[in-house]
Amino acid sequence: MANDPAASPAPWVARFAPLAAPGGHVLDLACGGGRHGRLFLGRGHPVCFLDIDMTGVADLAGQPQAELKPADLEHAPWPFASQEDKGGRQFDVIVVVNYLWRPLFPQLVAALAPTGLLLYETFMQGHERVGRPTNPDYLLAPDELFERLKGACDILAFEQGWQETPNPAMRQRICARKR
Repeated sequence: MANDPAASPAPWVARFAPLAAPGGHVLDLACGGGRHGRLFLGRGHPVCFLDIDMTGVADLAGQPQAELKPADLEHAPWPFASQEDKGGRQFDVIVVVNYLWRPLFPQLVAALAPTGLLLYETFMQGHERVGRPTNPDYLLAPDELFERLKGACDILAFEQGWQETPNPAMRQRICARKR
């Protein structure tokens, strides 16, 4: 797994991981195999791994710093807004990579603790020419992450456009801190 580039954290996430408050709680949203949450576990953070299918992180079950939370983000209510969470659980870091469900943006911002860090990277328009996803519902418009977050967050870094490595893609990425 260590030599598998798909198992390595995205360079964008690894670059900004040191900005996380020491010991801060992390949400790895749509975690898949948990490559980003595993990065933060290795840095001493408690991590909530959230996905519809927990198979990719099943090996973490029982680890004291890892919480596995199965949830359907597109067809069920936001899983952190229950009464037990007193109006909504918050995280010091939220990581989202290769996932886009626009109706979640208000919940993501609300789930960021004050001064919390959002690390988001996914595909954007133009990517349909080189691979999946091709559905425009899953491709960001130019500047979309910046525009969605600029009112609630300080934008620390933003990039968009073509990338050659590790795979050719049109991507957009942001590192933002909640005001």
